[in-house]
Amino acid sequence: MADIIAIGGGQASFSFISKLRSLGYQKPIILICGENHIPYQRPPLSKKFLIGELKKDRLFFKPQSFYDEQNIEIIKGQNVKKINRHQNKITLNNEKVLKYKTLFLGLGSRSRLLPKNLSNGIPKLYYIREIGDISSITKEFSYKRKLIILGGGFIGLEVASVARNLGVDVTILESQERILKRTSAEIVANHIKSIHLLNGVSIKENTSIKKILKTRENSFNILTNKNELIYADFIIAGIGAQPNTEIACNAGLLIDNGIVVDETCRTSDPNIFAAGDCVSFPFNKDLIRLENVGNAIEQSETASENVLGKDIKYQPVPWFWSDQFDVKLQIAGLNNGFTRVFHRQSDNKNSFWYYKDDQLISVDAINDPKSYMVGKKLLEMKKNPSPKDIVSNQINLKDMLRESK
Repeated sequence: MADIIAIGGGQASFSFISKLRSLGYQKPIILICGENHIPYQRPPLSKKFLIGELKKDRLFFKPQSFYDEQNIEIIKGQNVKKINRHQNKITLNNEKVLKYKTLFLGLGSRSRLLPKNLSNGIPKLYYIREIGDISSITKEFSYKRKLIILGGGFIGLEVASVARNLGVDVTILESQERILKRTSAEIVANHIKSIHLLNGVSIKENTSIKKILKTRENSFNILTNKNELIYADFIIAGIGAQPNTEIACNAGLLIDNGIVVDETCRTSDPNIFAAGDCVSFPFNKDLIRLENVGNAIEQSETASENVLGKDIKYQPVPWFWSDQFDVKLQIAGLNNGFTRVFHRQSDNKNSFWYYKDDQLISVDAINDPKSYMVGKKLLEMKKNPSPKDIVSNQINLKDMLRESK
């Protein structure tokens, strides 16, 4: 029996319960994980874990002993099928009923699937979302095998870099007019694209699947919207994610592209908090949903503080990173609605500074950690350096922080 129950085996739930303990909360906690694993990190699934550089036990945030010592009961391999808000209880798939005083939803998101009329009968179509997805994919990675990746977002690009480093022939099909359409300016997307092309990745933009044709060798020909046939030994789809909101919706919680929470991370039920990929939250007068580690950590920790009676508002400067070939892309802020982008370049370091009129709103840094850190600090301080200073290599970025104090 526990007053606090958390649902979800990812970053959000782990951060939530860890913060509760660090704040001195000592009562028992129950954590429910849908997979047969203790909580683990997901970003390495498309990076080091995919190629075997990171062993499975390194994926887990903490060993089982941590949860035993912290009086945290983990229920593995069970999903929650129903939330009864009127009686403050949940029902698991095995029909076990648990009562709560406070419920935390770290439900995460799941891969967006190809329509069944395209995917039916295709055994070598893969998605990357859980540990179980990886063992099947890694068996396909061998020299000169042909891989088609659907989607030119971060997941698709990261998988492409891993596959090329292993000698796999890679073609990316992006249905929009360019890669990274949803997240980055064209100048940044073109910079990333050039790196992939130099490493032998074929990128076909404005290209979508019309039909998947099996061959006798258990491989495939992809017929595109341009009536082009492309041969593939296997396919990996990275076409986006959708929030896991079903049980929250069925419980009558407010949903809008995610479980809606306020600035304190409360849902429309004051006894239920939520955070991470599954939620929509207020940001600059809009409701947004973020799918990144930084948001899951900081939002969940804010929820923990408020569960214990504080009144802390979640007002983030979002951050994100992506590793591709020898490139580390670090992003601070959100570029929604940007009107101008300024490029700062020095040696092999590049940063792109997004402005909405005269306001700095986001920074993309490529192999340039200094620009990333300074940009993030300026965003936190709500400072707007002159674009002329940004692009000038005669100006030390750190001086902007001192001048802003």
